[in-house]
Amino acid sequence: MNRLVNRRIRLLLAVLTFAFAGLLLRATWLQGVRASSLARLGQTQHRETVTLPASRGTIYDRTGVELGLGEQATTVYADPKQIANPHAAAAAIEQTLGLDANRIYPELADHTRGFVYIERQADPAQAAALQRLKIGGLGFYPEERRSYPQGSVAAQVLGYVGIDGNGLAGLELQFDHQLQGRAGQETIVKDPAGRAIDVQQQRPERPGRDVYLTLDHSIQANAEEVLRQTVEKWQAKSASAVVLDPRTGAVLAMAVQPGYNANRYPSAPRDVQRNRTVTDTYEPGSTFKLVTVAAALSEHLVSPATRFTLPYSLKVADRVIHDAEPRGTVSYSVAQILAHSSNIGAIELAEMVGRTRLSSWISRFGFGRVTGIDYPGESPGIVLPPDKWSGSTIGNVPIGQGIAVTPVQMAAAYAAIANRGVWLRPHLVDHVSGGARPSLQRRRLVSAQVATQLMLMLKDVVAEGTGTYAAIPGYEVAGKTGTAQKPDSHGGYATGRYVASFVGIVPASRPRFVILVMVDEPQNAIWGGVVAAPAFQQIARFDLQYLEVPPDSPTG
Repeated sequence: MNRLVNRRIRLLLAVLTFAFAGLLLRATWLQGVRASSLARLGQTQHRETVTLPASRGTIYDRTGVELGLGEQATTVYADPKQIANPHAAAAAIEQTLGLDANRIYPELADHTRGFVYIERQADPAQAAALQRLKIGGLGFYPEERRSYPQGSVAAQVLGYVGIDGNGLAGLELQFDHQLQGRAGQETIVKDPAGRAIDVQQQRPERPGRDVYLTLDHSIQANAEEVLRQTVEKWQAKSASAVVLDPRTGAVLAMAVQPGYNANRYPSAPRDVQRNRTVTDTYEPGSTFKLVTVAAALSEHLVSPATRFTLPYSLKVADRVIHDAEPRGTVSYSVAQILAHSSNIGAIELAEMVGRTRLSSWISRFGFGRVTGIDYPGESPGIVLPPDKWSGSTIGNVPIGQGIAVTPVQMAAAYAAIANRGVWLRPHLVDHVSGGARPSLQRRRLVSAQVATQLMLMLKDVVAEGTGTYAAIPGYEVAGKTGTAQKPDSHGGYATGRYVASFVGIVPASRPRFVILVMVDEPQNAIWGGVVAAPAFQQIARFDLQYLEVPPDSPTG
């Protein structure tokens, strides 16, 4: 009996010895081999490093009105491993944040995940109500969401910011680096239940820089409203407008309709979000005749008084081209060719200039390349090089067909004529806080004499030519109408689809505004003088009164 007891005691001692030896080996392994990895695991369970996004800079208009700014928000997240009662937590989230508990519950109950977002950029008051419930496993950190106080005003110009605070379109993208600032970091120390007990800041965030635009929110809002009414009146597909200061190249308005509310950009169709004045092209029609006439004058081939005998139609290679309105043979001066927008007269001038020189002047005016405006996605337009011209090209390019331009290109070209022949790079940003104003990029386009001659001709267009609906009592107006048939996908032109446009300068004696209006596919009328010129007149009249520009033709 004693022998049996002794055997059992020795067996028990052996088992205990092996057990202690195993524990000793385990402890040695944990402390020696796994110590660093386990320490890191413990740190992640009780310490969490959170990125603190920097507040994004504000975008202001030229008068200091906020167009895009950051609003305080709170991001709510969870560590499902720390959620003791997912049902109760989901119900509390539904009650405070208004989210669907049935959608939230599976995420909270998934203990294989250590981090899930509950709601990004939540309302701070609602998030604070949830935080007061002190539910273990829920976390909160401040974040910023982008807001556009003016709603739809300049929505396509401003663009938008993604959920992570990065500019994704428009000026928000173009100046993302300046607006974004530098994110900071902080470490949150938590108790075993996952509740925050201390916050240790490691690196403070650096706020982004503010951007000040040349846009004027009142001029912009008015232009958008006029375009909206124009689209509605003529049942048009869309319309665009640019308002430029020809003395500086500053863009005062850049409007597109239909528009959308910038605060609801995710629900807006992508087609509506584009800033068509910069990214889209159109065939300019007769507004392009300015380039043809400028080339003939600059090459000293004609003067404004040089007369031409013009038939109603003209055969150019395999095409027969005629003027817009049936007429007999007429004798027009160069000034009258522009005033009455004669296709035949413009082609006669182009043939005098010749293909090579005309192509050079088209390039000199800036067509076929970007203006360099401070906006992403600018199109260079479509211009055929002279070696690609066919026999009939000399019959369509001089009258604005077979060439594609952007509204901002065309506005800049007319601004050069208004600025005594000097072209200025159009720009949307006046300056970024902490930085100097960018230097104006300028180059001479035509001589001051030719610019003066062209301005006199453009005044005749409004006084007695195709642009009479652009006239403004008390002011001298210079401008040009344009009507162009739209190309189709087969290399020809689509039946019944036109672009109507008008580019105007006011006051003509001391230019303050160059205003371009382009209406895409108007119905019931197609002429630029009928569809676009009245819209120019409405925009210009408001701008003149708003900036208190004195009349230059009190008896006009």
